[in-house]
Amino acid sequence: MRPSQVLKRLNELRKVYREQTFKFTSEQQKEYDNLKEVRRERVKYFYDNDLVFKGAAKKLDKPKAKTP
Repeated sequence: MRPSQVLKRLNELRKVYREQTFKFTSEQQKEYDNLKEVRRERVKYFYDNDLVFKGAAKKLDKPKAKTP
């Protein structure tokens, strides 16, 4: 299953969860747990391979104020 399909299916299951008074059937729960695990593995892969944006680099040099 492609990553985009995983996210779409997770969102569909969340919607169903709300519609079913916040309860999953056993099949839905198994599918949801499986999809969450697949997603977590994907995210872990990105972190392990430094493919995650970690913010802009901090600039260490401060500009000096002009003296009159």
